[in-house]
Parts: sequence; structure tokens; C-alpha cells
Amino acid sequence: MKTVQFIICWIICTLAWIPSAEAELRAGAAIVDITPQQLPVLVNGGMLSRSASEIKTHVNARAVVVDDGKERLGIVVVDSCMLPKFLLDEAKKLAAKKTNMKADRILISATHTHTAPSSFGCLGTEPDPAYVPFLRQRLVAALVEAEKKLQPARVGWGVAKADQFTALRRWVRRPDRLADDPFGNPTVRANMHAATQPDDVTGQSGPEDPDLSMIVFQATNGTPIAALANFSMHYFSDKAISADYFGLFCDGLQQYVKQRHPGSEMVGIMSHGCSGDVWRRDYMTWKSGESPTIEGYTQGLLAIAKTVYESVEFQEDATLAMAESRIPMKYRVPNRQLLDWSQRIVDAMESDAPKDRLEVYAREQVLLDQMQSTEIVVQAIRLGDIAIASTPNETYALTGLKLKAQSPFPKTMVIELANGADGYIPPPEQHLLGGYNTWAARSAGLEVTAEPRIVATAVNLLETVTEKPRRQPRETTGKAANRLLAANPVAYYRFAETEAPVLVDQSGNHHDGVYEPGVCFYLPGPDARQPDARQPDTPEHQYTIDGNVNRCVHFAGGRARTRLASLTDSYCISMAFWNGMPNDARATTGWLLSNDHPHAISQNGEHLGISGTSSKAKPGRLMLQQGISAPVLGKTEIPRWKWNHVLLVKEGKRLRVYLNENPEPEIDVAVEPSSNRNVSTYFIGGRSDNQSNFEGRIDEVAFFQGVPTSLLPPGGPRSK
Repeated sequence: MKTVQFIICWIICTLAWIPSAEAELRAGAAIVDITPQQLPVLVNGGMLSRSASEIKTHVNARAVVVDDGKERLGIVVVDSCMLPKFLLDEAKKLAAKKTNMKADRILISATHTHTAPSSFGCLGTEPDPAYVPFLRQRLVAALVEAEKKLQPARVGWGVAKADQFTALRRWVRRPDRLADDPFGNPTVRANMHAATQPDDVTGQSGPEDPDLSMIVFQATNGTPIAALANFSMHYFSDKAISADYFGLFCDGLQQYVKQRHPGSEMVGIMSHGCSGDVWRRDYMTWKSGESPTIEGYTQGLLAIAKTVYESVEFQEDATLAMAESRIPMKYRVPNRQLLDWSQRIVDAMESDAPKDRLEVYAREQVLLDQMQSTEIVVQAIRLGDIAIASTPNETYALTGLKLKAQSPFPKTMVIELANGADGYIPPPEQHLLGGYNTWAARSAGLEVTAEPRIVATAVNLLETVTEKPRRQPRETTGKAANRLLAANPVAYYRFAETEAPVLVDQSGNHHDGVYEPGVCFYLPGPDARQPDARQPDTPEHQYTIDGNVNRCVHFAGGRARTRLASLTDSYCISMAFWNGMPNDARATTGWLLSNDHPHAISQNGEHLGISGTSSKAKPGRLMLQQGISAPVLGKTEIPRWKWNHVLLVKEGKRLRVYLNENPEPEIDVAVEPSSNRNVSTYFIGGRSDNQSNFEGRIDEVAFFQGVPTSLLPPGGPRSK
């Protein structure tokens, strides 16, 4: 008896160690027409209500269903501006009854075309009552049809840069040229398309995400099934009703693939990347009158997409996983005074539809007060070694980059306006700058902390579905960065943070600083790969390697500060800067660096800045002020919106300032040894008294005890 029991146990244990065969991956895709059957139809995407009576292009719901034998999930991308959560929840429940998918294993997102029928109440437009029930049924039909077409498949990934097709549309305004918000207050420090007047702005308020990524499903015999693309560009603009460039892209990709694979029924899908603050026009290079067509734009993007499609490498037996989290969120409701003011305007409206911006935002305050709070949906998906994260918002490009940088998988796609339409979620620091994307309304009404909460939730979900820990973002070090590190800095700030408040010291000496309010994060920094760099195109001037973008911050009224008590009268400071202000805009263009007691100018302070109109014939020069004495000016005018490098060197009774590695100092003055070494506070991007702070980008700031000869310009004093 014991022998029989031993044999049975041995067999069970042996079978337990035999690897189970991987289930076969299957995929199916379908396109369902969602073009309205009744015209005219209300159209989303404008400040005021409008309708359309013609169809320029059909609008569609494009679906893909994937199954690995254990998990089945569906993804639907809809030609719509925004889709409300209640509608999508209803569609998912109906689909769950008609398919073998669970409701929480379905992702439905909008492309954000501004020329689609309205299914969501926002600003001056209400949902079209006849269209909403029709759309609900068609969303279900898309999932049902895609599931019917499930077949053995494999999945692959491709990505390429398409930076010429997207750019920041939200720019920081000059502090002396603020714009008014809807309530008549001059609070707008950043807003969309402000750079159409270049003198009004100082620079972009954030980075762009140029990646055109693509997940491709292919039958095991090589027949194409579907391609799910993702790109961060808000919309092109077209005549209603139209699927905008999203639809044209999908049609063009399908035609290309079908030409290569005659008889295939490949479904092209373009999902919306993180596009809340981006558009197609690069105001840094744009010239008035330039106006590409939607067809030309799409064809240019398709040329890159075709290269991406051909580069895809496939894997079979990919593991699937999906997770969802529903987060309670509060709205930013009006205070009593604003609510009373808004209610009076609403009561005086001549109709239910607002007639101007004032009535729109007054009504939005009343609605937010009635709503108070909501629930949002965040999801994550795993397709083999590919990950997808979603947000139910119009998400800034920075937010998408945060998610991609922290995702456990390098191959990560972020789809916005998925599973709801909960408006813009600016990162917290952007709320201070104001502008349309921040004005409380159903289009941008969530609490100030919504963005970091959504990012944290999405990263947690990515860890769940991938079963791997998040990555820790860190800038790579190119030769220029290694040169600074080799000189043993007391502190080295690379300004690669994605959020406040900590400014990280990369020297290893733990002299971390802090950011004050009024700083924008993760913009492109000085590097030879950037078109506005002033440094030579050599590896020696690159701060990052392996194609990584060197990051910096843009100062918009705020400063960074740190404490470095160990510096003496022999030291040097290296920094890169990019001035955003016209040199004739104000008395002092801006202070770059300051060492003094907070809130004042003392006898022992040292301050480096850029001169303005107070210097009369010499605006735009480096400017050095010691104590309360008159500043000493440099010789070279510094152009706007160009990267520069400055090296401040102090040795006892001598102080020199070098610009752009010129061996001849811009400033060379004799000074008495000061007693201000007990002043340990350094301000970066502003002066100690918080006046005329720098407006523009700063990066790669390093402080050194003593003067390393390796950092001095070739041919200059002590460099020979």
C-alpha cells in the first residue's frame, strides 16, 4: 500500500514540474460604421453648440479582440471627440452579454476628432439625443464582429520618431503680457497658440512625445489582421462630419497593407496619444501663411507609419493580462461668491444654449457645483512584452512620457480619452499658469492632484499586468556630463525631474534642492541633436547618449534653490541657459544665478543675470552684480531662444565669466575676498529678492570647490 501511495505521489509531483504548453494566441478585428443616420446632428469640439447636415467622411468604430486561452480582451477606438463613462459602461455590459469578454476587459477610447457627432455634454454642446443610443449599439456590434473573426495569431511592436508632425501648442506668456480668464481676471500665464505672437511668449510649457508606435496583429500564416497605431497630435481640423486625420490615416494604412497582401481584411486603427497640450504646428519654426492640407499631413505621417509597419518583429504565444482601477475624484467646484455670480448669469440666459464664452463658463460652474465628484477608470494591458496604459482624459505629453519612462516594459503605448471623458488633467505645476486647459469646467474640472494620482494608479496597474517592478527614470550620461562629473562637483543638477519639489543632486553628495512654484518640467535641453543648440555637433558636447533626449526645466516665474555651505572664495559654476525673453522687454531681462540671503540684496551677495533696457545701449549681455554695487556687463549680445553655456570662475580677488567656451572672458573683474561664504543659499533661475526672475530654460548646473582646469576654455587663463 505504501509503495502504491509513493508511486502516485511521484507521478503527481512529476506532472507538476512538466511545463504546461502555452495557449495559442488568437486575434480578430472589425470595422463598424457609426455615421449618424439622422441629420442634422450635434457636433462636439467647439466652445459653442453647432450641428452638421452633411457627411464628409464616414466615422467608424474599429475593434480588435485578443485571446490567449486564459484571458480575452477587447480594444475599440471610436471616431468621436469624447465618450462619456456612463455610455461606455453600458456598452461594455451589453457586450459582455453577447461575447465571452468581461466588461472590465474592454477598453474603448475616442480619437478626439472635433468633427464627429456629439455623445458628450461639454462646454456649449450637449449630447445628441438621437445619436447616443445608436452609438451604444454600434460599439457593441464592433466587439461582437471582432470576436467572430478570432484566428491563430502573433503580435509585434514597432516605433519611430515623427517629431515633424507634432509640437507644443501651449506656450508660457511673458509676465508682463498676461491674458484674461473667462471671469475677467488676468491669470493666464500659459495658453494655447499664444506663440502666434512670438513677442508675447517665453517658450513652450512642456515637452512633446514624437513617438509613432504600432502594435500589429498577424495571422500565423502571415496574413495581416490589425494594426493599432498611437500618436500624440491633438487633431488636424476638418469639415463636419469627418473622422479627421485619424480616419484618413487608418484608410491609408489599410490600403498600403492590402496592396502588399491582396485579399486581406486588415483593420487599421489610430488611437489618440497624450495630446492635451500638443498640435501639428511648431511655432518655433512656423511662418505666417503656412497651411498644410489634411491630406498632405496624413500622407507624411503615413510614410513613417509604413516604415514602422515593416520593422515589426512578431512573437507567438504572448501572455495576455488586463487590470482596471476605478478612482473616486472630486471636481474643482466654485466658491460661494463665484457660484452666486455664475448663477445670476445662467438665470439671465435667453436659452439653454450659451451664446458666448462668459455664459459657457458661468453654466459650467453651476454644473460642477451640482456634480461635486465622479469616478474615473484607469486600465493597463499586457500583450506579451508590450504594455498599454490608458487615461480617461486629455492628457499632456509630459504625462505620457512619465508613464512610458516608469513602465516595466520599454514597449509601452499610452492611450488617452479611454473609458471616459474626464477633461484635461494638467500636471499640478501647470494649474498655476492657468489657461484654457486649466479653467474649471466639465472639460477640465478634476482636482489639481488628478494627474499624479492617475499616473500613480496606471503605473501600479502596469506592474500588476507585467508582474515586474517599474523602471526608475534616469538620464544617461554623455561625454559632456561625464566631463563635469570627472571634475568632482560639490553639486550637479541635471534638471531632468518630471515634477516638483525635489531638485536632485547627481554628484553623489546629496545636496538636493527644491523647486518653487512657477517651473515647467522635462523640456529638451542643450544637446547637439537639438536644432537650436549653439554647441558644436560633436559627442563632446552631448549630455546624453543612446538617443536619449537631454531634459531641462523652463522657468516661468519660479526659481530653484539649494544650500551649499562648503564653497569658499575659490570656486566655479557651470551652467547652460536658453533665454526666452526679448532683450528689450524689461529693465533686467532675467537673473540666472544668485548667492545671497533670501528676500533681499545684501552687501555680500553675488548675482549673475542678463541685462535689459536699463543698460541702455547694451541689453542682452551677461551681467554680474556684487553686493549692492552697479552691475558689470559682458561684451556679447545673447540671442533669444538659443542655448548658451556660461562658466563663472572665482579665485580670491579675481572673478571671470566665460560665455560659450570663448577663451576671452565676457567679464573679468578684480574683487576683494568676500565674507559671504556663510551665505549658503543659492538661487537658480532668479535673484534672492525674487525680482526679475529668469524666463527660459536652464540645465546642467554644476558647482565646484576650487577651479578644475579641465573646465576652463582652451586658451584661456590657467587652461594652458
